[in-house]
Amino acid sequence: MEMALVLMAGVALLLRLATLPVLVRAQTATRRRMAAAAGVDATGGAPGGLGATFGELAIGLVVGVAALLLVGVEDHHSYELFSRPFDLDRSVYIAFEWHIPRASAQAWYVALFVVLLLLWLVLWYLTQRKLLTNGLPEEVWTSGSTQVRLIGLVLLRAAIGVFLLPVGLLSSALVCQVVALLVSRNPKPVGAAAAGDPQARAFQAAQAAEAFQAAMAGQNPYAPTAQPPAAPPQAPYVQPQAPQGPYVPPQFTPPAPPAPTAPPVVSAPPVGSPLGAHEPRTIGGYQLLGRIGSGGMGTVYLAQRQGSATQVALKTINPELLAEGDLLRRFQREAEVLAMVPGAYTARVLDTGVDAGRPYLAMELLDGRPLDAHLREQGPIRSAEALHALALALAVALSGVHRLGLVHRDLKPANIMLTTAGPRLLDFGIAAIVDGTRLTATGGGPGTLTYMAPEQFGDERVGPAADVWAWACCVVCAAYGVSPFAATNTGAVIRRIVESGPEPAALAAVQALDPELAAVVTRALAIDPARRPADGTALLAALAAARSTAPDPAALHEQITRGWQTLAL
Repeated sequence: MEMALVLMAGVALLLRLATLPVLVRAQTATRRRMAAAAGVDATGGAPGGLGATFGELAIGLVVGVAALLLVGVEDHHSYELFSRPFDLDRSVYIAFEWHIPRASAQAWYVALFVVLLLLWLVLWYLTQRKLLTNGLPEEVWTSGSTQVRLIGLVLLRAAIGVFLLPVGLLSSALVCQVVALLVSRNPKPVGAAAAGDPQARAFQAAQAAEAFQAAMAGQNPYAPTAQPPAAPPQAPYVQPQAPQGPYVPPQFTPPAPPAPTAPPVVSAPPVGSPLGAHEPRTIGGYQLLGRIGSGGMGTVYLAQRQGSATQVALKTINPELLAEGDLLRRFQREAEVLAMVPGAYTARVLDTGVDAGRPYLAMELLDGRPLDAHLREQGPIRSAEALHALALALAVALSGVHRLGLVHRDLKPANIMLTTAGPRLLDFGIAAIVDGTRLTATGGGPGTLTYMAPEQFGDERVGPAADVWAWACCVVCAAYGVSPFAATNTGAVIRRIVESGPEPAALAAVQALDPELAAVVTRALAIDPARRPADGTALLAALAAARSTAPDPAALHEQITRGWQTLAL
């Protein structure tokens, strides 16, 4: 019987180690699902998380059945003992094997079962605690919904263990749970996509980037707060200046902007959540005032530099992920890119640094909210002037980015902040240098699936034309409510992008508001990158030509300012 236990444990351990990717994906889905339920992560459950959970159950069943079959081949008595749920009559096999009285055998049988069951339940509970406290705000673990769920699941598992689960399967489940506990000590995203499957590779790359962006940006990392008068800056901190005018290509020199009319009234959202007991109070000379957003990989704090009255949005990576080289490189990339891009229609970086090995990025605190939140709460933009202003401002931002030799690669509504001063393009964490070193290989690069250009699914070089494609998707989304390539499943989305084309009703929404803009959008959604405007500067020229006007800088600024004032934020 002792050899039977060792054999079942060995088989369970081998099969569990062979299926670790499924375990990691299921744990990642659990973390994101519970964070969303607690209201600290807007990403919701990880796509495919339900499938990974059922995959875990199937693997556990296969592990137990395989172990029991091997035991049955070696030892019939042990098989009879371990192949049934808890039953005192089965103790007769212990009495026979160990040559002890029936009463003693029953005591040993009960003790063995109780120890296995309690260890299984305790290790499962500890695994859940690790998953929901390691790198997540403490309210994810302490929320009432989490505790009720855990108590219910513990009772359910106990009932299954007593009445349904064979004793042998319980021992295999205990081995698997030990592995799960060890894996939960260092939770991380799902690994790279399977080689040889371009659709899966593109989708998983998109999901990895989306997860990183959501984690680093939280629900609204640039929420507004009341700004007191700014005090003189302290080196090397750069005091925020008044909002700059929109960037235009160097061949234009814009005149002084006209005096704006009264801006639309924006209701200020809450400053942020209070800091948890485990969170730092200062980072790099900044006093942390609250938590704006957080996720499994990073946190954005409302912060104030010591000695200054100006508040900033301070991004940083969670301490337990500081050994992740790829995340650190992406974080550094965002800091570098934001320092390079023009200030107009982008979020300006004010300071960067490293505090005790933990990098941070201080950015100007913007009012307003992301475009995707605006669409959820107020629906599509119905003002033709506001839609055209949004399209122009994003084209200006892309023109500045592309002229520096950069490609954003993740332009989407969640990365467009609607502020009283105009739209702002955010999150350059996966931007790439054209013809230079990338963080990912050519093709299959990061992005968000329904805003990715066709060339991002293959081995083609991804250039500025991919941003032009994403620009068109965002303009359509603003007028229609969702991406023109949204569909019910991943395969349908990819088929639309690379074969069938955008949803006709989505393009019709833009056509109804602004036919000239719709013509440029349709051209920007050409499957062949060579048929699209080549970059942001060419996009600005196409928008001017569609209205038979010269790309005059004064007119450009006036159109954006006047059109933006028609949008009710």
